[in-house]
Amino acid sequence: MSDSAGGTGAGRSIGEGTRAVRAGLPEPVKHEPTLPGPVFAAHFHLPGDPTGGYAYGRDENPTWTHLERAIGELEAPGTSGAETLVFASGMAAISSVLFSQLRAGDAVVLPSDGYQVLPLVRQQLEAYGIEVRTAPTGADAQLGVLDGAKLLWIETPSNPGLDVCDVRRLADAAHARGALVAVDNTLATPLGQRPLELGADFSVASGTKQLTGHGDILLGYVVGRDAEAMAAVRRWRKIVGAIPGPMEAWLAHRSIATLQLRVERQNAGALAVAEALRDWPEDLGVRYPGLMSDPSYKIASEQMLRYGCVVSFTLPTRARADRFLDALRLVDDATSFGGVRSTAERRARWGGDAVPEGFIRLSVGAEDCDDLVADVLRALAESAP
Repeated sequence: MSDSAGGTGAGRSIGEGTRAVRAGLPEPVKHEPTLPGPVFAAHFHLPGDPTGGYAYGRDENPTWTHLERAIGELEAPGTSGAETLVFASGMAAISSVLFSQLRAGDAVVLPSDGYQVLPLVRQQLEAYGIEVRTAPTGADAQLGVLDGAKLLWIETPSNPGLDVCDVRRLADAAHARGALVAVDNTLATPLGQRPLELGADFSVASGTKQLTGHGDILLGYVVGRDAEAMAAVRRWRKIVGAIPGPMEAWLAHRSIATLQLRVERQNAGALAVAEALRDWPEDLGVRYPGLMSDPSYKIASEQMLRYGCVVSFTLPTRARADRFLDALRLVDDATSFGGVRSTAERRARWGGDAVPEGFIRLSVGAEDCDDLVADVLRALAESAP
């Protein structure tokens, strides 16, 4: 697959692997590293008037600049005017859009089946006098509560249920009503879905997950096409100080170079696991947008380039789910997703998701597909009553 390269080869078409490897790199300088090391600085030399360049570490950092360029080249290749800002975490990025764009008296539409911290966000929004409406992701149900809203928040595929909505349809409807549109692109990654190309105003994600892929960095980002809206996001970042450390930013940029390799391997593994679970004698209610039998497959195949590394399914009881997780040998019992090492958890243990007690969210890593499928099937067999 190849398309316009943006900053990594403007004027010609390059592949996604090439883009990921080259994204955000500065022009080569003799005797300098290809990717400059992290810049640790709270302040910079600043004689005279404070104009241009770097001044203070809460506002700008050269290491962020390289990373922001890299993410922008992946999220919006060939798109002029798009701006990227990085944050200390995915929730810092999410909060920056919501609280910079909304005022008391505004209405916002959130997914009722989204990330488990969104109910906490709702409480804070309502405390500030903002009306919060919710609807599930599936069947584009948010269309029904759009009238009069200032902002529509989409999470597709949803986490953890893996429902998919029609981003372009929802964005067109929201814009016709004067609303902005933000899409949480964490699960898809920019190699799986590009929300700005589908009509969204913001693409927001946790870089903690598959973007960086090693489970050792907390990071978030916002990419937007409107200069005024992004100026407000930047101002919010400055006010709350939700900035990444230079080491985290450098590690993230380093990790993006392998994104295409990891995504290809993990997506292939996720499909193999999903197919094996689908064919298991018990009905496990398997969800994966890349399964042709999945309710979301049709719209996902129209707007997604890849389907992600997360598979969900439901075991009949909490006890069975716990036995299954304990029997796994190649899958760590841990939260989060997108890492090179497979993880799984009984999602209801957190209490924030409307899922059954036996619901499992499985994140497929970079292990060999055959080994991973064998481990999952063995654990299912051993955990059976």
